[in-house]
Amino acid sequence: MSIDWITVAAQIANFLVLVWLLKRFLYRPILDGIDAREAEITERMTAATRAKDEAVAAEAAYQAKRAALASEQAQIAEAARHKAQQERDALLAEAHDRIDRERAAWQAHQDAEAQLFATKLQRAGGHALLEMTRKAVRDLAETSLEAQMAAHMGTKLAAMKDDLTHAAGEAHEAIITSHMSLPEAAQDAFRTELAQNFPQVAPRFETDLAQAPGVAVQLGGAQVVWTVDSYIEGLGAALNEHLSRSHDTRLGVA
Repeated sequence: MSIDWITVAAQIANFLVLVWLLKRFLYRPILDGIDAREAEITERMTAATRAKDEAVAAEAAYQAKRAALASEQAQIAEAARHKAQQERDALLAEAHDRIDRERAAWQAHQDAEAQLFATKLQRAGGHALLEMTRKAVRDLAETSLEAQMAAHMGTKLAAMKDDLTHAAGEAHEAIITSHMSLPEAAQDAFRTELAQNFPQVAPRFETDLAQAPGVAVQLGGAQVVWTVDSYIEGLGAALNEHLSRSHDTRLGVA
């Protein structure tokens, strides 16, 4: 069998032309399409990755904001709770303080009322005692008592000589008044005391049933009284002063 090299060459040439045509018009568009598709896929993958990263970043930012908001809300709630607790404590403290002050004021008022009542009761008892003493002394007083009081008055005049001289002025008479008539001995003793201290003054003795037992001396503008009533009044004044001091001391008054 003989080989037709021309035909073989023609076939080879046809094959090469076919290969070139296939590559040029079939494979290249397919390859270009594949490359374009790969590029598109790569771009989409990149975009998807970028979108995923952005989504992750957005999620992280959202979670961070959410955590910050939760923390801020917790802080606000804690601050509000703490403030409410402080206000409640302040109100309770104020209420307790007000109650304590009111209780102390009420107790002080009660103590003052009790002390006042006790003082009034003591004074009433003291006054009753003084009145009973006054009545008893008036009922039991006799001439001898007034005589002794007159003798004592004579000695008191000597101690008050300077004051009586200044107050008596130019008086020349001393009026000695008693509840009952003084005995002559008592009058003589009084004259002697008066002459020693006030030689220019003459005594005049009088009686006054309205006067309490005792002696009253009127010398010009000066008057010296020593009677049962004046003694009882002095005792009452001393009793009132003692009760007042006791009352002030119990109330804490300096």
